[in-house]
Amino acid sequence: MKTIALIGTLALASSVVAWSQETQEGYAEARASITRQLNESIQELAGLRARIAEEQIPLNRQLHQLQSELIDRRAELKTINRNIATLSYRIATQQKENKARQEEVSYYGSQLSQLTDNLETRFHISEIRRYEEVLTAAKEAPENAAWSPAQILDAQSGVVGTALARLESALGAEDFLGRAVDEDGVVHQGKFLAVGPAVLFLSDNGNEVGFVEERIGQPEPAVRRFKDPAHAEAAKELLQGRTGFFPLDPTLGDASKLEETQKTWLDEVRAGGPVMVPIFAMAGLALLVALWKWITLSLVRTPSKRKIRALLQHVGKHERDEAMQVAQTIGGPVGGMLVTGVEHMHEPRELIEEVMYEKVLTAKLKLQGLLPFIAICAASAPLLGLLGTVTGIIQTFELITLFGSGDVKTLSGGISEALITTKFGLIVAIPSLLLHAFLSRKARNITGTMERCAVSFSNEVGVHPMQQRMIPRRGPVEMDANHQELVRAEVSKILAELLGTDRNGAVPAASVAAAAEGSSGSNPAPAN
Repeated sequence: MKTIALIGTLALASSVVAWSQETQEGYAEARASITRQLNESIQELAGLRARIAEEQIPLNRQLHQLQSELIDRRAELKTINRNIATLSYRIATQQKENKARQEEVSYYGSQLSQLTDNLETRFHISEIRRYEEVLTAAKEAPENAAWSPAQILDAQSGVVGTALARLESALGAEDFLGRAVDEDGVVHQGKFLAVGPAVLFLSDNGNEVGFVEERIGQPEPAVRRFKDPAHAEAAKELLQGRTGFFPLDPTLGDASKLEETQKTWLDEVRAGGPVMVPIFAMAGLALLVALWKWITLSLVRTPSKRKIRALLQHVGKHERDEAMQVAQTIGGPVGGMLVTGVEHMHEPRELIEEVMYEKVLTAKLKLQGLLPFIAICAASAPLLGLLGTVTGIIQTFELITLFGSGDVKTLSGGISEALITTKFGLIVAIPSLLLHAFLSRKARNITGTMERCAVSFSNEVGVHPMQQRMIPRRGPVEMDANHQELVRAEVSKILAELLGTDRNGAVPAASVAAAAEGSSGSNPAPAN
């Protein structure tokens, strides 16, 4: 740098000398000074170069040494980075393993909690107090925040040993002390004997012995006494001496409970309440009416086809007396109808049909009599049963309002008793309905036979009318006194309407009588 500055100075001095000749001396001096300075600078440059040459070798050596150290440090850095990556991978793997172990611990904890709940439900009611401490510790362990997971698992693992011990004891018999409640609600201290799922109890005083069962709404084990004294004595000897016969119930009490639910017919009637009275009254009346109608309908005589055919032949031949004899032998409502038809054989067909139809209607009303009462009983019995059910359910809900619904057994028992009336109502209604249908069908068969015979009779009369074979009679017809009175009354009525009335609203008696006599005497009815 100094050399360059010196060269610049010389250039400047030269230019100054060129431009100013008056100051050449000054320039000469400046040249000499610059030359001196240049020489000094050259010498200094030479010294610097020599010193640089002397210092360059150690510096190069030091540079090579630093480069070697840099390479070593880079290799170390690379090794460290590789180690860091390896450690990071190991940490991540360890974290995954830790998470998996935590999940396993949580899973095992949940399984142990589930095992605790299952054991509590699977244990017999008499064993709850026996294992209550272990079960309580296992259930409360997960809620203890001060415990470590290992301590929680240790507390929960206690149920495993309890379950295994209970499984071993279930293979044989095991006795233990406790307390139970008898059927009267008295608590007794005594001894339990468990043989598999069946448990017996004997009180300390020896008075209470029986099977142990769980009752709804009662935390203590309940004792169900033996109904057979021999079974009670055998169980007592077994509990006292550990040897003897075990009175085992394979159904674990279900058969006895089912037997208790079986009610007699009289018990169901009593449970039904006052509504059962009209239901049974309807049942009795419907049965009596049905029996009476069945007897009366069975006694109704039905004509044979042979007699009907013989009757129609006599009618076709206009043999009135023979037809009357055959009709009288038929009997029953059909015979009475045919007798009436034979009596009016000489009348027009329309009149015969009307007369016979009248007989059919009369017989139909008589045959259908009392059958609507059976239908009414069939329709009313279920309604009475429903009324009893509704009132029973109302009473049940009133009891629920007063005492609550904690005891489902009592609630279901009340509803089942309320449904008894509906059951008996249907029992009465269904047979009544069937009897009504059967008897109605039987009555319709009889009336159908009457209608069929009536149609056959009228058709036979229509094919062979008697008017064509009868000789018309001439002259007045003799009428009896009643017939004449009826004719006079009818004529009087017609004349009163034609002639009018007097001032008081009455028809003149003389005019009416004269007109009536004249009409009856001058216009005799012709005979057919």
